[in-house]
Amino acid sequence: MKKISFILLTVMAVSSVSAQQWKPLFDGQSLKGWHLFKKKSITPAWVAKDGAIFLDVNGPKEGRGDLVTDEAFGDFEFKFEWKIGPASNSGVIFFVQENENARATWHSGPEFQLIDNTGYPDKLNPGQMSASLYDMIPCPTEYIKPTGEWNETIISFKKGKLEFIVNGKTPVSIEVGGTEWNKLIAASKFKDMPAFAKITKGHIALQDHGGAVWYRNLMIKTF
Repeated sequence: MKKISFILLTVMAVSSVSAQQWKPLFDGQSLKGWHLFKKKSITPAWVAKDGAIFLDVNGPKEGRGDLVTDEAFGDFEFKFEWKIGPASNSGVIFFVQENENARATWHSGPEFQLIDNTGYPDKLNPGQMSASLYDMIPCPTEYIKPTGEWNETIISFKKGKLEFIVNGKTPVSIEVGGTEWNKLIAASKFKDMPAFAKITKGHIALQDHGGAVWYRNLMIKTF
């Protein structure tokens, strides 16, 4: 009986460690494991080439949309590198739900903002700068490398706590669903969206906002 218990404990321990290993979300060559939001297909606008996923802004315009992971994630750390093109806008959206009530990824999921901080044609407020929790918590512009250079990021959500770690800095650290969180939502564009961030297990989406953006070394760790 002791031997069986020891084996069971060993298997459980190995399974726990295995669940906490970094796993690739991108194989560097294809878009296997991804699909367009609420669709089964992927259009040629999203391209896997030279070890990166990027939006081909000169490619087909029909049928474009946000690229979404096939898998949904609960507690996780999502590690990736990104760069944004001149005058471009994009984002990484998480907790994304794909149900009949979801008309866009950002109706259910908060956004890690990506934008050309210095060259975007519209005037930007602090909560619209790169690496901000969009329209909720701003990221200081000095945390971000110049447009066209690669930035390193981890989006972490564990036991209700959300953090953004960008080039070694932490611009966002907040309890999802807490008092401060609810105040920020009430003051944001999401205040009238009843499904926003209500379910914290969801898909991760790369936003098609019409601008040039690249992602590489996409890795996930689950807990």
